[in-house]
Amino acid sequence: MKNLTLKLKLLSLAIIATFGLKAQRIADLENLTLQVDTFYDGSMGTSTVSSSSSFSSGDCVFPNKWSEYGYWESGWAYSNKRDSVTAGFGNQFSARTGKGYNGSVNYAIGQNGSKLKFNGKATQIGGFYVTNSTYATLSMQQGDLFAKKFGGATGSDPDWFKLKIQKYAEGTLAADSVTFYLADFRFADNTQDYIIKKWEYVDLSSLGNADSLLFTLSSSDVGNFGMNTPAYFCLDDFTTLNTTTHIHDVEPFENTVILYPNPVVKSLTVHSDRPLYKVEVFNQVGDLLITSQEHKLDLSLLSRGIYMVRVTSYDGNIVSKRIIKE
Repeated sequence: MKNLTLKLKLLSLAIIATFGLKAQRIADLENLTLQVDTFYDGSMGTSTVSSSSSFSSGDCVFPNKWSEYGYWESGWAYSNKRDSVTAGFGNQFSARTGKGYNGSVNYAIGQNGSKLKFNGKATQIGGFYVTNSTYATLSMQQGDLFAKKFGGATGSDPDWFKLKIQKYAEGTLAADSVTFYLADFRFADNTQDYIIKKWEYVDLSSLGNADSLLFTLSSSDVGNFGMNTPAYFCLDDFTTLNTTTHIHDVEPFENTVILYPNPVVKSLTVHSDRPLYKVEVFNQVGDLLITSQEHKLDLSLLSRGIYMVRVTSYDGNIVSKRIIKE
């Protein structure tokens, strides 16, 4: 059965090679460098001048703005902070999950009104993974000096926290949108009320092509100065589909394979935008230690040292990369 499946997939790839393909690219933020348990928000250090900057991953460009008064004013930050338990504004750069999607390290933090660009060109959108920030989660769960506890004293208040995504096409904001509830307490049965605390996928394929996106947050908890719920959300693994191309224009397989974290302590993730057939781990003398068809490997039983990871795609491409096991 496995041989039949492999042959069918190889046949599909042969057809793609003849007629062209749409290459999937994932903005997973793992190309961005950070010290452990830190974040980047566009800060210019000790500068007191307002500044705009951006960072990129995959096809995505994440703009942000740093205020002259010394704070992250708008747009995006990226983070690997793991604090899922500390409430309050001082912990605005942590995801409630304490990590990126699928156990990865980095993820993006967005504010209300954040825009996402696609390298200056119209791009076919796939979707992304989203979760709440620790700050917003604990505010909704417990209440704070500014925001109410969702559900109120009885748990029956019909509160909600919503993310809306709209596209810009040729510079014009389109009316169609996709919405996702980061928290929803509107159910008649209170046991169905929820606050998102894990990574969830948001499908944006219905929006078609876009040259940028607008992310807007809204909440049932509104006061004299606007929304009381902390206006933050976390994003990871944003998928786009490149324009149809021919097989010889596709990025070399070696460049698509990313192993992280490296050095690794326990769990190694193997990422590629190509279908992978198997992953093998060898020691330094060439002994095969692990063979898997999974993208996440448990290396906790391996001794400290240097190992080779060999990744094979369904179309027969092979790449080997070195990792360090701590």
